[in-house]
Amino acid sequence: MTFEPEQLGQSSLELASKLRELRKQAGLSGVRLAARCHMSQSKVSRIENGKVRPSLVDVEQILRALDAPANLIAEISTLARLANTEWRNLRELRRKGLGTRQAELKALETSSAHIRYFLPSMVTGLLATPEYVRASLAHSPADTSKAVAGKLERQAVLYDSSKRFTFVLTEQAVRWPVVAPLALAEQMDRLSSLTYLPNVRLGVLPLGTVTPRAPLNTFTVYDASLVTIETSAGSLVLRDSRDIQSYLDEFAGYEECALFGEEARARLAEWSTSCRS
Repeated sequence: MTFEPEQLGQSSLELASKLRELRKQAGLSGVRLAARCHMSQSKVSRIENGKVRPSLVDVEQILRALDAPANLIAEISTLARLANTEWRNLRELRRKGLGTRQAELKALETSSAHIRYFLPSMVTGLLATPEYVRASLAHSPADTSKAVAGKLERQAVLYDSSKRFTFVLTEQAVRWPVVAPLALAEQMDRLSSLTYLPNVRLGVLPLGTVTPRAPLNTFTVYDASLVTIETSAGSLVLRDSRDIQSYLDEFAGYEECALFGEEARARLAEWSTSCRS
């Protein structure tokens, strides 16, 4: 089954329809299928009506319960993965507007209890100084004033003690010259100050640190429910539990190798002094 990136995230209704059709062909009621899958009948109903996006595990349970043939299992499993994956290219993000993107991120942050950020190339907006935020958006052809305001407004969530944040930044991300040296030193000082927040765990990976795998992309894990991956061409959203666990495991590997607390502050102070000199 071949597909274009734009199809990702657009298969939920088709998946719901196929699962409903298979159940009817098997001669099962929603109640009997739910019992076989150890699910509630209401969950089966919401899945079949496209009101709930089933995970790949949910879909596999349903297909086993329906004794579906191998060719259908392969087709519907592929459809389920597409339904749990969303691709947003830069054209779409720009069409919606950078301000809208900030509102979406704010909603994700508000609804999550523990957010993990892996940052291999730049400082994220939650941690950035106003000058760094403006410079990071300077390449955009659109009006960035709302996006700048949105990024700075979102930073208030860091002071919500009911939430936990874990950031792992590479040395390259911290030292990449997005702004002039003195402004970059101020950015490093801000990172250092944020390490004192009781609900913020901020670590750095100095150049030369041996990690379990080579970092490729910026990614954010929201609880254990969603992952966003940033690339130069757009943003990928994953919702399947096994994909999310894979990124949680990758993050844990980087976290284990990073410097935190006093060690992180000492390294940030060293890099900040280098900028000022």
